[in-house]
Amino acid sequence: MWEKFRAIFTIPELRQKIFFTLILLAVFRVGYQIPLPMVNQQHIKENLARQGEGDFFRFMQQVSVFSAADLRRITIFGLGIMPYISASIILQLLGSVYKPLEDLRKEGETGRKKINEYTRYLTVLMCLIQGWGWLSTQVYANGPESIAPDFTSGPGSGAMHWSWFLTSMLIMTCGTLFVMWLGEQIDEFGIGNGISLLIMAGILAQMPQALIDFFNPETFKATLTGFKDTGIEHVIVLAVLFVAVVAGVVFITLGQRQIPTQSAKHVRGRRVYGGNRQYLPLRLNQAGVMPIIFASSLLMLPAMLFGGLARLVQTSADSGNIWEKVYLALSSLQTMFGSQTSFVYNLSYVGLIYFFSYFWMAITFNPKEIAENLKDFGTFIPGYRPGRRTAEYLDKVMVRITYVGAAFLALVAIVPTVISGLLSIQPNVASFYGGTGLLIAVSVAFDLIQKIDSHLVMRDYRGLLEQ
Repeated sequence: MWEKFRAIFTIPELRQKIFFTLILLAVFRVGYQIPLPMVNQQHIKENLARQGEGDFFRFMQQVSVFSAADLRRITIFGLGIMPYISASIILQLLGSVYKPLEDLRKEGETGRKKINEYTRYLTVLMCLIQGWGWLSTQVYANGPESIAPDFTSGPGSGAMHWSWFLTSMLIMTCGTLFVMWLGEQIDEFGIGNGISLLIMAGILAQMPQALIDFFNPETFKATLTGFKDTGIEHVIVLAVLFVAVVAGVVFITLGQRQIPTQSAKHVRGRRVYGGNRQYLPLRLNQAGVMPIIFASSLLMLPAMLFGGLARLVQTSADSGNIWEKVYLALSSLQTMFGSQTSFVYNLSYVGLIYFFSYFWMAITFNPKEIAENLKDFGTFIPGYRPGRRTAEYLDKVMVRITYVGAAFLALVAIVPTVISGLLSIQPNVASFYGGTGLLIAVSVAFDLIQKIDSHLVMRDYRGLLEQ
């Protein structure tokens, strides 16, 4: 294994790509720490510590996982890469229902460049929208006098001056565009997918703090005393469980259903071409991490909605009147959807993951188009006629394997909740045992290894995944 790693740095081109990528990731992490001017960062940190695990805190922590940013802090990279991801998802969904975009996708490299250009324009718009929403949420949660006392509209007004919003939105928009540029430079001159590497860097950067919190003398002792028997064996159990979860994620991530295909024979002159038997790989986890992202984000809304309604009717709730019953009902619903350990929350979580898994599969996987492509290249699936019958067969297979993939995603999504609840582990530590962060990290790591393997194999070296 060490010989394989040594071979990586013996190839000048590959070595330059790796160092260039590491330098840009370092630049991203430096900018990640630069606070937004005019903001009282210390008060925001203290306010979040007082809120603990409230709805707002959990929402910020959840979105931070896949945005390559820490939305609990106000920095120049405060929005991370989330506006670019949102713009990409919107255009991808529109490409399935909007004819001009669908035609662009079929034009190859030219169409891809045009779609990328539209994505950049839409990213600027998403930066302004999400920046305004995020800043407004921070002002509401912390108070305008506490965030930027020099930019309030007036003493006791409780409102922030418009110039602060405009300046902050423009700074964060420039920060997001710079992060997007870093990702594009990694794509062109580095190695791996730039945007994915930035997201993985943001996820892995949380691991040192999680380990510090876990091995903190007070919290570590409290964690161990939560078990019936205290001892270091519980740490060993957690380590073994982490390895088992990662191994399961790797197994399912690489899992494929291989559909046998046969190419038709044709004669040219005295030579016979075709007739080869190949396979059409269909991934078990076709949707990737998107179902978990959509489901977790959507599940934040009911708790926040019921909590807001409960606060509205609380002033009218007197002992014995109808508003008191409404307030108690809304508070119960807020607890059901706001607690990650509740049965209703986890059941809704699993149901939404299944729904979005099939939804994303229907958007991104087109069995009719694949069947037509196989037919055009003279390839068919044995036992099924080219065209409609092949498309129906592929659709039936995808429905079945998506069920298995959605079950895997649901299991990975609730593992952190189970570990945090049963073993009294802090949520930031338990998050590394499953969920969106682990799936993204594993997927990006394998993509990076495959890119490195392609350089090694081209120069007659053994790949990292070869035995």
